[in-house]
Amino acid sequence: MPRQVDHVSRRRLIAEAVCHLADERGLEGVTLRDVAARAQVSMGAVQRCFRTKEEMLVFALAHIGERISERVQARLVRSPAQSAGTALGHAATEISLLREEHRADARVWLAFVAQAAVSKALARTLKASYATLQEAFTRLISEAGEGPDRAGPRDPQREARTLLALADGLTAHVLIGHLTPQEAHDVLHAHLASLWEQPGTI
Repeated sequence: MPRQVDHVSRRRLIAEAVCHLADERGLEGVTLRDVAARAQVSMGAVQRCFRTKEEMLVFALAHIGERISERVQARLVRSPAQSAGTALGHAATEISLLREEHRADARVWLAFVAQAAVSKALARTLKASYATLQEAFTRLISEAGEGPDRAGPRDPQREARTLLALADGLTAHVLIGHLTPQEAHDVLHAHLASLWEQPGTI
């Protein structure tokens, strides 16, 4: 059992090293040798944990996704939602990675998204993450629209897709400086408010 625990811890240590290097250089600058040096382990240790660089990147992508999910859960626990709509706002704000302290995660996340365009393994991991988020958003939008004083969106799944795409787009726009974090926050929350103002028709 101790060996197994050590193996899991080492894989996470290596994943953190991948994320730090991706933040500094982009994924094209991530090599097994540099990852080993950053994690302060041997090349052999990296290769025992991951058979290929792609396998290492897939694990690192899942690792950062888990970290963001944990932050969403922590936000909900720290500020208990009074409604499904409030919970939706908290979750969408967290995954948009708009705050300054989340800028490194935003750079790493978008580096992986770009690489996923040419990596089927990374694309599969991202699609699974997006599917989970879309399901959660759909549920929250449906629940939030059930109140007697709200005419909720007619198609919660479509609105969930829109919200997820908006969150990702705002991450990119803040990262390149097209929008300030406050401007992006205002765009996001104006969109959330519009969900309850009128039925979701086109």
